Amino acid sequence: MIRMLIAAAAVLSLAACGGQDTGKSSAGGPAASGQIAGAGATFPAPLYAAWAEQWKASSGVAINYQAIGSGGGIKQIKAKTVTFGASDKPLTAEELDAAGLVQFPTVIGGVVPIVNLPGVSGGQLKLTGGLLADIYLGKIKKWSDPAFVAANPGVKLPNLPITVVHRSDGSGTTFLFTTYLAKAAPQWGAVGAAEAVAWPTGQGGKGNDGVSAFVKNTAGAVGYVEYAYAKQNSLAFAQLQNVAGQFVAPTAESFAAAAAAADWTKAPGFNLLLVNEPDAKAWPITGATFILMHKSQANTAQARPALAFFDWAFTQGDAKAAELGYVPLPADLKALVRASWPAVVGPDAKPVFTPAS
Repeated sequence: MIRMLIAAAAVLSLAACGGQDTGKSSAGGPAASGQIAGAGATFPAPLYAAWAEQWKASSGVAINYQAIGSGGGIKQIKAKTVTFGASDKPLTAEELDAAGLVQFPTVIGGVVPIVNLPGVSGGQLKLTGGLLADIYLGKIKKWSDPAFVAANPGVKLPNLPITVVHRSDGSGTTFLFTTYLAKAAPQWGAVGAAEAVAWPTGQGGKGNDGVSAFVKNTAGAVGYVEYAYAKQNSLAFAQLQNVAGQFVAPTAESFAAAAAAADWTKAPGFNLLLVNEPDAKAWPITGATFILMHKSQANTAQARPALAFFDWAFTQGDAKAAELGYVPLPADLKALVRASWPAVVGPDAKPVFTPAS
């Protein structure tokens, strides 16, 4: 289903109605009337594809979102080849100002370790930050290692070599995953936290979809993906120990617990991470995903329906978000986001879109 949704998003073109002025295509050439494009994070791609189908049915407007990874999305929005970029790694206020961008969150989700272990079902395996770091450092090479056995009494672990799978592209999912490892395991410090790192071991898959497929087809494999990919592909996930010392499963409730104490009013440009939050029920690799747009818009016919789409999603899209395993933004955060949109202005210096009161 995930691949179908992403494929559907990739072929939809956002065509605005009513004879609006034309702009540039994602390739930089002349665009068809009202064509709009977005590109970036694979983390929210299943949801954006589902929202796009619903939005088109209700508005007649179709969306072209290319799930190319957060790094690609940031590059494309800075190059002005898309109307909006998408990233799971928020840009700092300084980075936003330098590029003339605004940023806002759309939904909250979680990054989860996934495994393919014969005889071990989803949620049976328990991992600490230290164990996960040692896997990705190449220090633990077999699932029958005594460190796993000690952490998982009663679980029959197979005597299989570990195949480590990571992202091959610049990725906000990788940023969240490596940020967690850096916080939870001191030994990860030399590798660091970023959209792309020098992996000590393992093989790469492109996008959340690529990592999912690699793990699903390889006995003994371990990877990390956004929760919707694990859920829709029936991939076994591991429980993780959070900062409170509790082993928790990835659920909408544990993602919401991680976000519960977040104070977005003190986050310039909505630059806020939700990794290793202190709540005892919190999933430790939780994060929001973000949209990037230029403050100054030469073509309001592209920017206006793009913001209208996200406004519609905030109003009508929560049920679909929950169905796919994401957590909708709370009402007060949606209000903050909508209040930020007047910063996006056209050639006349007026806001390109004003949400209905």
